[in-house]
Amino acid sequence: MKTRINKFVAESTGLSRRQADKLIEEGKVLVNNQVAQLGQSINKNDLISFKGQVLKPLGARTILLNKPVGYVCSRKGQGSKTIYALLPADYAGLKPVGRLDKLSSGLIILTNDGNLNFQLSHPKYSKNKVYEVELNKPLSQKDLSKITIKGVLLSDGISKFSIKTLSNNKLKITMQEGRNRQIRRTFEAIGYHVTTLHRLQVGPFRLGNLRIGQFQEVKK
Repeated sequence: MKTRINKFVAESTGLSRRQADKLIEEGKVLVNNQVAQLGQSINKNDLISFKGQVLKPLGARTILLNKPVGYVCSRKGQGSKTIYALLPADYAGLKPVGRLDKLSSGLIILTNDGNLNFQLSHPKYSKNKVYEVELNKPLSQKDLSKITIKGVLLSDGISKFSIKTLSNNKLKITMQEGRNRQIRRTFEAIGYHVTTLHRLQVGPFRLGNLRIGQFQEVKK
């Protein structure tokens, strides 16, 4: 089975594929003692080396992170702090499964396991996502029914999700979609403002007792 050289280098070093491409372009990666080429495919028996060291896949790794407010889920923050600033360098190659916006907090899953990422993020697998949300004012029964039964029309379609009232302004929301800022936009469309949004669960993965800013590796 053949593998793209940049994918192998990324998975073996914790770098992104873009960073791996840069190393290959610079002639720093060798395949069987020959300079690797961009886009090259390799076999499992090929010997890949970088700076004189033979590269070996790190294997599938997955971590759970309790993202603080103020951090963005990308490698380049464009002036903002990124979630990678909270992690050791050897986790730099892991990719987030879905995102939380800068003003939201809670569970972020990062992994280099493409199959797991696909199963957690693709709509056909219908994985539950659970959030704790606080509004600027109590949600009326009429609006609660509108969201949960009929749905609210947004620019990208109808938004509908389950709501459990925890207190006057605090709600527990369960949904299976993951459109950009969907919860915030849904409430804004009917006259509410989300003051806090904290994700508790994605599929089988739960935040549990993980404190803000902390992470833990998922055991196989």
